[in-house]
Amino acid sequence: MTLRAILGTFFHAPQQGALEALTDTLIEIDATGTIAAVIGADDPAQPAAITRYGDALLRLPEGRYILPGLVDLHVHAPQYPQLGQALDEPLEVWLQKYTFPLEARYADLDFARPRYTALVEDLLANGTTTALYFATQHTEATKLLADICIDKGQRALVGKVVMDDPAACPEFYRDASPEAAIAGTRAVIDHIRSHPANADARVLPVITPRFIPSCTDEALSALGQLAAECDCHVQTHCSESDWAHGHVLNRYGHTDAQALDSFGLLTRKSVLAHSNFLTDADMDRLVARQSAVAHCALSNIYFANAVFPLRRALEKHLHVGLGTDISGGPSASMFEACRTTVQASRLLQDGVDPTLPAANRGTPGSAIDLKTAFHLATAGGGIALDLPIGIFAPGYRFDALVIDTSAPSGSIRLFGETQPDAVFEKILYGASRANIEQVWVDGRLTGSTR
Repeated sequence: MTLRAILGTFFHAPQQGALEALTDTLIEIDATGTIAAVIGADDPAQPAAITRYGDALLRLPEGRYILPGLVDLHVHAPQYPQLGQALDEPLEVWLQKYTFPLEARYADLDFARPRYTALVEDLLANGTTTALYFATQHTEATKLLADICIDKGQRALVGKVVMDDPAACPEFYRDASPEAAIAGTRAVIDHIRSHPANADARVLPVITPRFIPSCTDEALSALGQLAAECDCHVQTHCSESDWAHGHVLNRYGHTDAQALDSFGLLTRKSVLAHSNFLTDADMDRLVARQSAVAHCALSNIYFANAVFPLRRALEKHLHVGLGTDISGGPSASMFEACRTTVQASRLLQDGVDPTLPAANRGTPGSAIDLKTAFHLATAGGGIALDLPIGIFAPGYRFDALVIDTSAPSGSIRLFGETQPDAVFEKILYGASRANIEQVWVDGRLTGSTR
C-alpha cells in the first residue's frame, strides 16, 4: 500500500529539547514518498484537501499518534542471534570468544538468510525505519543483507566489514589482504548501486573498517581513498573503551579521531560509533569535518568503561544520533535507546559513588531531556547521515510509525491525558512493539505491522 495523504496528530522534534505536536494535521505524500505538504487544522486549504483525496485519505482514529521513523545509527546485523548473551566479558574477550566465531558462520548464506531476515523484520516492527548496518567480512553475505533490506522496504546503509590485520583478527575470520578487503568493499558498493530494485537508492553502501585495531594501515589508507572516490558513507568504531582507545594511542601516539582523519575517513558522511573518550580537540575535529557520533548509551554500560559526554558534544554542535549497538546493547528498541540516553546522562551529571560529597560526585550540566533524546533518534539521525528523514516537513521522506496508545497488549496506559507533552512522554517511556500499529517507509506500508 502506497500512501497519498494521512490525517492525524503527529509528534516530531526538529530541534533539540523542543517537541512539536501537529494536531489534526493533513500530510500529503508524492509518488516518490516525499512529503509534499503539511496542512494544519487552521489552514483554510485543509477542507478542500480532505475532499479532494476522498477515500484515498487515511484518517487515524482516536488514540493513534504518528512519530517519525526511528533511525538506528549502529547495528551489528550478524550479532542478532547473540542478543543478550555474554555481556559480562570485557570487549576484547567478548569479540574473540563469542562474536568473531558467530560472525564467521555468515560465510554460509543458508545460515545468514533466516537470521538477517528476522533482524530486518523485527527492527521494522519495532519502528526502526532506517538502520546503519555493519555486516560481516563476507562479500556475498553483505550483498544478501542489502537484498533483504531492499525486499523488506527498510531504509538502510549496509557495509562489508574490513578486518585484515593478522595480528588482531583470527585466521578463520579476516580479509586475506588489504587488496582483498578493498575488492570486496567495491563489489558490495557496485551491487547495491546497480541493484534493479534499488533505483530510488533507499539502500546505500557504506565503507566499514571495523575499527583501527582490526585493520592494517594499508587497508585504512585505501578505504579513505575509496571513500573520496565513491562518495560513500563511512562507519567505524572510535575510542569505545579503555582497551580500544589505548590500543590506538600506543600504535600511533595520538587518538582514534586523529588517526581516522589522517586516513581520510572523517567526512560529512562518516559516523563514528561510541566515541566515549573523545577529547575536546577530537570533538572540534569532528565538527570541522561535519562527521557524526552514534551514541550507544545501553551498550556503553556493558563495554565502554565510561559515559559518553553527550551534553558537551551537543554544546559543541557535534552531529549526534543514537544507536542500539546490537548485540553489545541487549535491546533492539530505539525507544529503549532514548530512555537509556536520558538515564545515562543523569548518572553522569549526578555521579554514582555515594561515598563522595554531592558537589564532587558527578559532572554538572550533563543531563539531557527526553525531547532531546527523541530528536537524536529521529531528526538527529537524519542529520548524521545527511539524509532528509526524521522530520514532518515538505521535502523530507515520509518515514513514520503509527502508535496505538490503546492497544490491549501494549504497554502504554493513558488515563485521560490529552496534553501533547503528557501523551508524548507516555509514548516514549511506555511504547513497546505491540503499540506499533503501522510502519511506513517512503510512504509505503511495510509488512511489519500489527
